[in-house]
Amino acid sequence: MVLDRFRVDGLVGVVTGAGRGIGAATAVALAEAGADVVISSRTADQLKAVAERVEAAGRRALAVEADLNDLDAVAHLATAAKDEFGRLDIVVNNVGGSMPAPFTHTTPDALKDAFHFNVATAHALNIAAVPLMLESGGGSIVNISSAMARLSGRGFLAYGTAKAALSHYTRLAATDLAPKVRVNAICVGSVATSALDIVLRDEEIKSKMEQATPLGVIGEPEDIASAVLYLVSAAGKFVTGKVLEVDGGTERPTLDLGLEDL
Repeated sequence: MVLDRFRVDGLVGVVTGAGRGIGAATAVALAEAGADVVISSRTADQLKAVAERVEAAGRRALAVEADLNDLDAVAHLATAAKDEFGRLDIVVNNVGGSMPAPFTHTTPDALKDAFHFNVATAHALNIAAVPLMLESGGGSIVNISSAMARLSGRGFLAYGTAKAALSHYTRLAATDLAPKVRVNAICVGSVATSALDIVLRDEEIKSKMEQATPLGVIGEPEDIASAVLYLVSAAGKFVTGKVLEVDGGTERPTLDLGLEDL
């Protein structure tokens, strides 16, 4: 059965930024497909709720409350998976982000911080995870990038630059780690997560964002989780070094920040 190729029975995954949104949906999707998961974010209550959903799917969850801006803390998630579940097969680097700002307000430190939170954290976890993956014969890494890695829009200089770096990091890491560890990324479009809550409450803005998306809708976290499952399962075993665009067909930013000319 082709659907069997999407199973990840007996595997173990780590998902960062898993307290809500894409991370939470991904952790639950992996559990529903047969994996045990280590989930991490800064908010214990959110992790508890996600862990309960994982357990309701019949799998085990280890919730690790941590500030994932701390490179040591994010790297520790790999050893936590090994200690708790005996192996590590899947890493989903979902944590990231950066506040939009005009060009003149984007300081070098802001750019450095965006790179740290979106790229360095992923590398810290990956470099800790790969030796453990190799103990089991290999594994799969998915980095959550953004449509802004390839689109041009005012106010997204730091975020877009960092996500573009993460996308190319994916291609380079895939070459370094082939053939035993596959590395892919997902460029995410506008998805209804907490990051967009305030924006989506405004029906006019929401309507404009939908109109700017060829499919005419805002994505759901499960849309991204489904793509992650494809990439980490046997269904995607012939895919590495690729950046999968899950963005509703977006070819321009869906959110106009209204920044004026200098």
